[in-house]
Amino acid sequence: MRKLFAFALVLIGLAGCQSQDNSTPQTKKEKSGTNIQYPIPVAATVGMVADLVNNVGQEYVDVKQIMGTGVDPHMHKASRDDVVAIMNADVVFYSGLMLEGKMTDTLIKVSRNKPVYAVTELINEKTLLEPDDFNGHYDPHVWMDVSAWSQCVDAVKDALSQYDPQHADVYEKNAATYKQKLEQLHKYGLETLKSIPEDSRTLITSHDAFNYFGRAYGLDVQGVQGISTESEAGLKRINELVDLLVKKKIKAVFVESSVSKKNITALIEGARAQGHQIEIGGELFSDAMGEPGTYEGTYLGMLDHNITIVARALGGTAPEKGMQNKLTP
Repeated sequence: MRKLFAFALVLIGLAGCQSQDNSTPQTKKEKSGTNIQYPIPVAATVGMVADLVNNVGQEYVDVKQIMGTGVDPHMHKASRDDVVAIMNADVVFYSGLMLEGKMTDTLIKVSRNKPVYAVTELINEKTLLEPDDFNGHYDPHVWMDVSAWSQCVDAVKDALSQYDPQHADVYEKNAATYKQKLEQLHKYGLETLKSIPEDSRTLITSHDAFNYFGRAYGLDVQGVQGISTESEAGLKRINELVDLLVKKKIKAVFVESSVSKKNITALIEGARAQGHQIEIGGELFSDAMGEPGTYEGTYLGMLDHNITIVARALGGTAPEKGMQNKLTP
């Protein structure tokens, strides 16, 4: 069962946080639709989840995002402000599949007091990847395949409709509209990344966040680190990738916005030592989106950016400013 398994707060710690912050958690609302505060206070762990909730809930939700731009969710530990945000929310959404691993050390039993949902809950398990080196767990980076992430829209729609049945028809309509936009983005990814020459279809990044991306759009994806950024890249792994870069004459490697660049720098230096010049093809968004208020600060913009940058750097054809002509130059 992938629905919330260990979310909550130690009551003593919670009381301490409230006294320091001088804020009081909202009282639990009934699900009858007759005693609901609008916009509904919602907490969401990462930007991709917050964006889902904003698109489905729109004016009926007020979403507080826990982890901001450039934050690595694998390593994030809940702060005092995070605790307050979660306790002030009436509904909590998180990604699931162990993405927010370290937050479970602080969060205990929140679901006993309020609804808490994993947006990946309804994804067909056949869609999920289970890498050999991830100890029997699924790869959590599902949003890298737009068609797979689209399945999460219904989880948000169902959760909001259950909590606020009065506006279920609105959430249904919003979800359908957003899924159409995601379908368009997925098609853009398929067509654009297909333009990369066959012998250049290797994507090397800081860590294994792009396996779904590679499967969906036909790329051989290689990460320096494992799926979780807690894992350290060994010298053997770096040497293996340097040999691959030289052998296949790969033109570019990519850094990630929420992961250190040191391992990618080591790859570039290693390839140059063997006489192969390589460059950084660009910075990709992996575990976090772009700055709030920007196009890249939305899920659509995040994936549009990644698709466009990868295609252009590896020899494919893509508009400089992306699918919607909105990418930051």
